[in-house]
Amino acid sequence: MIKNVHRERALEAVSQLEYNALRPRLIIPEYGRYLQKLIDQAIEIEDRTQRNKAAQYIIRVMGEMNPHLRDVPDFQHKLWDQIFIMSDFRIDVDSPYPIPTPELVYLKPTTLDYPQKSPKYRYYGNTIPSMIDIALSWEEGELKSALIWVIANHMKKTYLSWNKETVEDQVIFEHLYDLSDGKIDLKTDGEELTSSQELIKTNQKQTNKFQNPSAITKPFKAGFKKNEVPKKNNFKKR
Repeated sequence: MIKNVHRERALEAVSQLEYNALRPRLIIPEYGRYLQKLIDQAIEIEDRTQRNKAAQYIIRVMGEMNPHLRDVPDFQHKLWDQIFIMSDFRIDVDSPYPIPTPELVYLKPTTLDYPQKSPKYRYYGNTIPSMIDIALSWEEGELKSALIWVIANHMKKTYLSWNKETVEDQVIFEHLYDLSDGKIDLKTDGEELTSSQELIKTNQKQTNKFQNPSAITKPFKAGFKKNEVPKKNNFKKR
C-alpha cells in the first residue's frame, strides 16, 4: 500500500517536470527562466499600481544580476528596455524612459552595396584605376606627365609584389594603355621605369620591416646598454 502511494507521488512529480524542449524560448537567456516567469506574471497583474511595483522589483533583480555594469552609462535605461523586450512588448507599465517598439529594436541595418565589378588586373586592385582617372582629369603639362610615370612605376612595383621575378616595362605600358582606354601611351616614349631588381629590394625591405617590428625600435635602443646603471651626480653640495 505504502509503496503504491510513493509510486503515485513519484509519477505525479515526474509528470509536472518541465523539459527545456517543451518550454517557451527565452528571449534573453542570460537572465534565466525564473526572471522570465516573473515578467510573465507581472503582465497578468490587473492593478496598474501593483504592476508598476512588480516591474520596479524586477528591475532591481536585473540590476543585482549585472553588478559589473552599474557604472555603464544609461545602465537603468538598458534594463528598462530589456524588460519590455522580454515581455514581448506586452507589459504595460510606467517607464522613466521612452518605451521601445519592436520596429525600433528589431530594425534591420541597411544593406551596404559592395562594388560588383572586379578589377581587370587583380594585382593592381582598385587604387591604380582611380589614380589613372585622376591623372586623366589633369591638364596637360609636366605635373600630369610626372604623375603618369609615378603611376607606371607603382604599377610595376605592385606587379612585382605579386610576381617576384621580373617584368618588362612594355608589359606595364600595355596594362596602363588598357586601363586608361588607350588615353595613356608610354610605349613609344623611350624612357624606362625603375629596374625590377631595385623594386624587388624595396618590396623585400618593407616586408621585413613589418615581419620584424623590433627592427623599427632598434635605432632607439642603440643608445642604451643592458643593465646600465645611471652615473651618480659628481656635483657636491655647497
